Amino acid sequence: MLGTLGISEFDERLYRAYLAKPDRTAREIAEHLGTTPSRIQHAVARLVELGLLRRERHGQYRPVSPRTALSALLAKRRAETEAAFAAVGDTVDDLASEYRANRLQGNPNELVEVITGEAAVTLRVAELTQSIHTHFWVLDRPPYLGPYSNELEETFTMDLLGRGVDIRSVYTPEALEQPGRFELISRLSTLGEQARFLPSLPFRLRIMDRRVALVALIAGRYDRIVVVHRSGLLDAILELFDTYWQRAQPIASTAPNTPDQPSAEDLLLLKMLQAGYKDQAIARQLGTSARTVTRRIAAIASQLGLDTRFQVGAEVVKRGWI
Repeated sequence: MLGTLGISEFDERLYRAYLAKPDRTAREIAEHLGTTPSRIQHAVARLVELGLLRRERHGQYRPVSPRTALSALLAKRRAETEAAFAAVGDTVDDLASEYRANRLQGNPNELVEVITGEAAVTLRVAELTQSIHTHFWVLDRPPYLGPYSNELEETFTMDLLGRGVDIRSVYTPEALEQPGRFELISRLSTLGEQARFLPSLPFRLRIMDRRVALVALIAGRYDRIVVVHRSGLLDAILELFDTYWQRAQPIASTAPNTPDQPSAEDLLLLKMLQAGYKDQAIARQLGTSARTVTRRIAAIASQLGLDTRFQVGAEVVKRGWI
């Protein structure tokens, strides 16, 4: 029963004997199990090393609580198994890279995959996304393939963050027009996603683990993509992403909170205003009317003693609000 934890059948019987009557001597247990004291001594030493027995005075041994001892042993075995699988995974990746490099020497067509059709693209994107281990970098702009929901994006992002994945995303205003998405990305930015925005992007791009990139083949469509594997072309794409990343502005403020900072809802409004959103687009995000948004911006400007939106934007940055 406990063989998967490295405990032999005989050692398990000995442990159960100690659990049943902890006060028995090694000789008494040997008689009970029908074996020799010498074999009992060797088995006891193994159980002590495994943490199932502890030595007390006068050469006596006491069993450690099964929940304590076996839970610790189970956690140790799980960690060892996960480490072993991770090592195997790294070896598989290295072998795959070596295989692909050799294939590229003889057939450069292995450099890229061209995927067409919504069903094929959806399947390939899902396959590559599930294999993410270390990095997920995105240039995000419409259009999107398939249905989108804030709930799905939050679940996906939190899963990656929980696994320690480095997430960097550059968004356009159009990418954040989905109601509630700007607020979601702002919140995820405080939890670990590195999110920035630019007024525009030339195409939609995904980079996984710095080993593969997905690029939309035709601007404005996402049902035809190119999958680029490790190569000089992928290196160029990584450099391109870094260029846009350096130019982009952070969505979440890195400045500490200040006593005069406005409400969370007004901060969200100001972030969208700085990102270039029109009143109508802000209203869709906040679930209100454009007229209400206009009044709120005017109220903030009045509180700051300012006249124009440009002045408001400059002032809130100066104060470290966004």
